[in-house]
Amino acid sequence: MKTVIVQPERCVGCMQCRFNCAVSHSKSKNIMSIFESPLSKPRIHIVLSSEKEPLPNKCRHCHPAPCENACISRAIYRDEATGIVLINPDRCINCGMCAMACPFGVVRYHTYITGKMAAHKCDQCILRVKENEKPACVEACKVKALVFDDINKYIKEKEGERVANLVYLGIREKKEFAETGYDLLKGYEKKLLALRRR
Repeated sequence: MKTVIVQPERCVGCMQCRFNCAVSHSKSKNIMSIFESPLSKPRIHIVLSSEKEPLPNKCRHCHPAPCENACISRAIYRDEATGIVLINPDRCINCGMCAMACPFGVVRYHTYITGKMAAHKCDQCILRVKENEKPACVEACKVKALVFDDINKYIKEKEGERVANLVYLGIREKKEFAETGYDLLKGYEKKLLALRRR
């Protein structure tokens, strides 16, 4: 299953993902949606990491999903075909249990374009994905901090890339082998992270 993958080291905090998300979920689906009422809200959030770096934060569509298990009205459910955790705003009773259960703090409460106040979170642009389009946030992200891909394929590719970069750094640095292999590896990983942020 494809999902939105976050590469936090690439995020520059431009907020284009949030803007595109809000527009994509608006009534008019265009930039003029800023004049609509109720105003469409983004389902992705930008928070600051402990290093004060921007970090895209969105629903991970956990399996099992704590928000789904906590929802007493069964407004939160999993789409069997895609595995995406969705909210039926008409069933939501605004009890806040899902927001308390979410380990990532991404469930918020807003008024939907239908006028109903209910729990609100990323739906991974399920309608766009069914039409073979990328989610709105991924489409807007020019620095590729958000990627829409199969998670297992992505991890396999990234692990190969990481090992190749660490080997390259090891050769380039010509380190003395007095340190343990673990210390060397940690030092190289810190340098690799610094290079990615340039």
